[in-house]
Amino acid sequence: MARPEQVLVLEPQHELKFKGPFTDVVTAYLKLSNPTDRNICFKVKTTAPRRYCVRPNSGIIDAGASINVSVMLQPFDYDPNEKSKHKFMVQSVLAPFDMTDMEGVWKEAKPDELMDSKLRCSFEMPLENDKTTEPSALPKSASASLDDGEVKKIMEECKRLQMEVQRLWEENKQIRVRSIRTN
Repeated sequence: MARPEQVLVLEPQHELKFKGPFTDVVTAYLKLSNPTDRNICFKVKTTAPRRYCVRPNSGIIDAGASINVSVMLQPFDYDPNEKSKHKFMVQSVLAPFDMTDMEGVWKEAKPDELMDSKLRCSFEMPLENDKTTEPSALPKSASASLDDGEVKKIMEECKRLQMEVQRLWEENKQIRVRSIRTN
């Protein structure tokens, strides 16, 4: 059976563009939207995991909601003659109604339930007279500039919240098991 078509809407659809200089971390944003009436589990994979930090790199997108994923390219020596072979894949699967833990969803998912989208990466250096990024090139949520300290705080808070969600899923699972045993 053929894989189902990706239900998530990706912005951008086919290519993540990173604009230099690449002497510091450069961030591209990927918006994942769920137009369905079901929750969707997602994860983001790359062919170059040591070169990128992706936050969040997995999670659940509620029905009708969207999230912004930050893809942070680590500093490197840019060679304009070298074409990027880096790619990203966004995998998704419909969240089961009785979902208790994210890892179990991916382990139990059948290949014909998995959906994926692939994106290429491109690197470009700004022209000498174009030192700033046009605000229109960034998503609205990213156009307000954040300094590194603020980004770090947001990433730490995001990680803390993801751990809290996982803890609550586990607690919920234990409560369900106890209630089944007492009935």
